[in-house]
Amino acid sequence: MPADLAVVGLGHLGLPLAQAAVAARIATVGHDPARARDLAAGRLPCDGDAAALTAADVRRMLAAGFRPTANPAELARVRTAVVCAPTPPGADGSPSLAPVIEATRTLAAHLRPHTTVIIESPVPPGTTETALLPLLEEGSGLRAGRDFHLAHAPGRIDAGLRAHPYSATPKVIGGLTPACTESAATFYGRLTDKVVRARGLREAETVHLLETNYRHVNIALVNEMAVLCHDLGVDLWDVIRCAETKPFGFQAFRPGPGVGGHALAQDLTSPHLPTRPLRLVELARQVNHHMPTYVVQRAATLLNEHGKSARGARVLLLGVTYKPDLADQQGTPADEIATRLMQLGAAVSYHDPYIPSWNVLERPVPRADSLYEAAADADLTILLQHHRTYDLQGLAVKAQLLLDTRGATPAGAAHRL
Repeated sequence: MPADLAVVGLGHLGLPLAQAAVAARIATVGHDPARARDLAAGRLPCDGDAAALTAADVRRMLAAGFRPTANPAELARVRTAVVCAPTPPGADGSPSLAPVIEATRTLAAHLRPHTTVIIESPVPPGTTETALLPLLEEGSGLRAGRDFHLAHAPGRIDAGLRAHPYSATPKVIGGLTPACTESAATFYGRLTDKVVRARGLREAETVHLLETNYRHVNIALVNEMAVLCHDLGVDLWDVIRCAETKPFGFQAFRPGPGVGGHALAQDLTSPHLPTRPLRLVELARQVNHHMPTYVVQRAATLLNEHGKSARGARVLLLGVTYKPDLADQQGTPADEIATRLMQLGAAVSYHDPYIPSWNVLERPVPRADSLYEAAADADLTILLQHHRTYDLQGLAVKAQLLLDTRGATPAGAAHRL
C-alpha cells in the first residue's frame, strides 16, 4: 500500500518523526533493515538508539497504521522521503557519514519523480549538495531541483523531555531551490507549529553545527568552573543558582561527568568546503573529554581521605545512561569512568532502572538489585545520572560515601563535583 511519507532510518531521529507524522494522520512507512522486525512486533530495538520512545509508543503507532519495513521497494511510492540515518563516531572520533551514504543510495535506487527528499541526518555543511545530491541523481537518473525536490532540515529532538514536543519545536528548512524549500516547508507545516526557512542547504546544515557546538562549548565552560570552584572551596551550584537570576546575557548550564548523546562536537566545519579549525570547539572537546578522568580522580581522593584505597574499593555507579530517564547509552561517560575505576583495581557495580545489563572491558558489570542495600555496602557511591526514580535524600543517608556529579542531592548531603 502506498504511503505519503517514508522515514529512512528509525533511530533517535527517525522514530520521533514517524511518531509525529502518524499523529498527524500521515500514512507513514519506516525503512530500517536492522530495526524493522523488532518495531513491527511492537518491541524497541536492543541497540537503545530508539530510546526516546517506549514500546507502548511503538504499539500505538502500529495501531494507527505505521509500517516498519526492511523492504526498500516500499520507498518507491511516497510523496516525501526523509533520511534520518545516524552519524556515529568514526575511528577518529568525528561523525561517520557511512550510514547516511548507504541510506541515500538505497533511497536513490527507488526514487520516483516529484518526490520531496529531505535530509535530517546531522551532516557537515556542504554534504547534502556535494556528496548526497550526486548519489541521488546517479542512482535514480533524475535531476534534483527539476525532477525531485531536495532539502535539508536539521534534526531537533530533545529526547525524553515533554516540555519540547515535536509540534512545538520550530523546524528549519533549507532547499536546493526556492521550490525545494517550499515543498519541504509544506510537509513540515503539517507536523510543527512553525517552519523557519534558511537561505539554502548549507545554511540549514550549519544550523546544526552551531547548535551542537554551542552546547559543547558552554558545558565545557561550566565543567572548568566546577574544577576551579572545587579547588577554591566555592559552591558552584550556588553560584549557578544565583547567576541564572540574571534576566539577560546568561543561560545556565550545569557540569557533569562528561558529555554524551548523539550530537558530537565538530571542530572542522566540513570536509566538502574550504574550512578552518574551530579552535574554541576543539578546546571545549578536550575539556569535556577530561571530565571522566577528573571524576575518577575525585573518587580516588575521597576514598583516600576516608582511609581507603581505590584498589579493592567497592564502587557503585548510579545511572549509566547519557541522559536522565532514558535507556540510551550513546556516548555515556559512565563507560570511561567504569573502565578507569576497574583499571585502578576497584570492584565496580551499577544500578540503573533503564539498563538491565551492561558490559565494560568486554565483561559484564554486576547490577545491584536492591539500591539501598548496595549503597550501604559500597565504599563509594557515585551518582552519574539523576533518574527521577532516585530518592537522593534517602540514598545520601544510606551511602557510606556519596559523590554527586550532577548537583542533584540536597546541600550538604553529599560531596558534589
